Amino acid sequence: MSKYALSLKDLAFAYPDGHQALFGVNLDIEFNTRLALLGPNGAGKTTLVLHLNGILETVSGSVEVAGIKVIKENLKEVRRRVGIVFQDPDDQLFMPTVFDDVAFGPLNLGFTANEVKEKVEAALTKVKMQDFADRPPHHLSFGQRRRVAVATVLAMEPDILVLDEPSSNLDPASRRELSEILLSLDVTIMMVTHDIPYALEICPESAILNDGKIVARGTTRELLSDENLMKANRLELPFGMHLDHIPHK
Repeated sequence: MSKYALSLKDLAFAYPDGHQALFGVNLDIEFNTRLALLGPNGAGKTTLVLHLNGILETVSGSVEVAGIKVIKENLKEVRRRVGIVFQDPDDQLFMPTVFDDVAFGPLNLGFTANEVKEKVEAALTKVKMQDFADRPPHHLSFGQRRRVAVATVLAMEPDILVLDEPSSNLDPASRRELSEILLSLDVTIMMVTHDIPYALEICPESAILNDGKIVARGTTRELLSDENLMKANRLELPFGMHLDHIPHK
């Protein structure tokens, strides 16, 4: 068993049009870590995420999830161990009811009906959506649909939860509710975000990706406090936000 929930070694990738998106990325994330992946638009964040469960095939370098190489013959196990919650929950919700959506993954893994029911109930409880199991997903609010999308992944009992811009398009109450849920989960989290306050709130550690390379890694507060580093990587604190005014956790 690897000590790392996620390990990227010299990961490089170019698209068919020749655009080089990743240049030898090295990144290790230990179990039970919450890490934010920060970077400007075009840095390569989405390309990196799509390698984590084999949506994009690893051509140069390697990706391992809990010690398992992300290669074609391992994809079923890899996709159980790493769950990706995409920015738009409607990309993940396509069944008639919330229960059916959350049950989809466990059913495909061959669990019995009783086991699936237990996993669905546990996942919906974790995201505080247990009372909505029989509702059609398209009748839910955007924030509720995002929580159900998280539940579809949690039902697979992954080793690592990857969230792509989890706070986008959420109202303040939904942001807070999702934050409380994420902080309560006993799972490794990698959060790709432009939302600096959200990264600071949820992830003690951060890495900055720019021009297809990891250019910095450290505590989130340390990185955000480095004005030259932030400016060089087109990252900015929101207007009026001062780290000195935010207590250490």
